Amino acid sequence: MQDFEASPAALRLITSASNVALANPEAQVFSAMIDGWRNQQLSRGLREQTIRNRTATVTRFRDFVDKPPWRWTVADVDEFTAQSGGRTRTLSTMRANHGSIRGFCDYLTNPLYDWMEICDREFGEVPSQVCLPWNTVAHRFEFEGHGKRRPFTYDEIERLFDTADARVELLVSSGRKGALGALRDAQLLKTVYAFGLRRTEAVMLDTVDLHHNAKMRQWGRYGAVHVRWAKAAGGGAPRRRTVLLVPEFDWWVPGMQQWLEQARARFAPGDDLDALWVTERRTRLSAGYLDRRFAELRDEAGLSKDLTLHSLRHSYVTHLLEFGYADRFVQEQVGHMHASTTSIYASVSSDYKNRVLAEALKALIEGEADDR
Repeated sequence: MQDFEASPAALRLITSASNVALANPEAQVFSAMIDGWRNQQLSRGLREQTIRNRTATVTRFRDFVDKPPWRWTVADVDEFTAQSGGRTRTLSTMRANHGSIRGFCDYLTNPLYDWMEICDREFGEVPSQVCLPWNTVAHRFEFEGHGKRRPFTYDEIERLFDTADARVELLVSSGRKGALGALRDAQLLKTVYAFGLRRTEAVMLDTVDLHHNAKMRQWGRYGAVHVRWAKAAGGGAPRRRTVLLVPEFDWWVPGMQQWLEQARARFAPGDDLDALWVTERRTRLSAGYLDRRFAELRDEAGLSKDLTLHSLRHSYVTHLLEFGYADRFVQEQVGHMHASTTSIYASVSSDYKNRVLAEALKALIEGEADDR
């Protein structure tokens, strides 16, 4: 009897030999299944992080039900979904869990692989698909977020940034440490809003990602931002896009010049660190820090806790539409694949709606006057 880690191909040869037995067949077969599924996903070009997340979910499910895949049932999925650690679950998280288990079962039950034959020969049972339409989360709704989520109003945006700027002035005037960090944080939040960035897109910016816009030469290298770490689709590589600075947000340029040309170098990041947002320890700022810093400034400004960092991105979409930019332009700016996604972000203000209505009524009245 042998005890070793078997690859899917080796396992197929070993289990077909009548004189060789596995020391721990259930564990070894499951391990080989996971390895084979990982290889299949790698051959599809999926990212390592995506594969790790999916295999971790499947392993967690196997530990939860405490039985191997060839004994899984649809009831196991129901119980796992209902009792997975007592954590608060969003629909997107539940859907991702179901997708991982479904993908694993699809792999095991695919006749192009040998797992059905191996399981039947070794255990007298075969895997089946346990994630079915009636026990998994479907993507039926365009928006699944909490109803309290909303964009900032213009006044709230101003209060947030005024609070961040006031923190810088206070630290400078008092001679206390942290003024450079406060300046960095204020400019980072303004960048998130001025370009409609996600948090990872913002913290992963490098100095080389600031670009010229040939149509707005007066802004120098601050006319556009090249986003290289945008949200991936289908487990692939991060998407890329270039976001143009719009004239309504040209107030962003002086602050960015101050940070990049004067303040950043005082952190002494060195030539080997290209990160735009650096820390006192000469490392790249983390997304977790950005979340915490935003929450502190939001609370200090006395704003609603329903406003999140991502609300700044929602505000960007809303305000660009209110400025009169075309839907397609806004969609390209924020990197949405579908226009319907951009429309979910939009929540134009009552003032904007009243202005549009007033202009429509004015045109109607003037048209009637011309007809007389």
